Amino acid sequence: MFKALIFTAIVGIAFASPLSTSALKSIAGGSSGAKKVIDVVVPHVSGDDVHAQTVNRVDDVRADGFSAILETSNHISESRNGDVHGNIHGDYGWTSPEGEHIQLTYVADENGYQPSGAHLPTPPPIPAAILRGLEWIAAHPPAPETYED
Repeated sequence: MFKALIFTAIVGIAFASPLSTSALKSIAGGSSGAKKVIDVVVPHVSGDDVHAQTVNRVDDVRADGFSAILETSNHISESRNGDVHGNIHGDYGWTSPEGEHIQLTYVADENGYQPSGAHLPTPPPIPAAILRGLEWIAAHPPAPETYED
């Protein structure tokens, strides 16, 4: 049973490997090395992404913050600005495999990373009863606790 599990794991790794079939054969000990070598067809990345080049890049680091811009030939773009307090505002975009332009804007500050974009899922609306409860809690804060030594 354990041997079958190990064999399955090795086959899974081989299918996930970015190596070519000949590289997998050489790793396995050549065509006459191991008991049996499985030929694996591995898909390779193709298209504009493989040959993408940087079209525009600007990096400006100052004492009061920074700004950076990056654009590539395959329509990937990024822009970000940061201040001395660690707050960053930026956006990035790309074209999806379906041909849709994806754009994401974000703020990263003391409140964490806050992305926004049309393609991001949105939470369902808060039910009215919950909203009323939150309003009641805000209007009736708890009394401060007193501690005695």
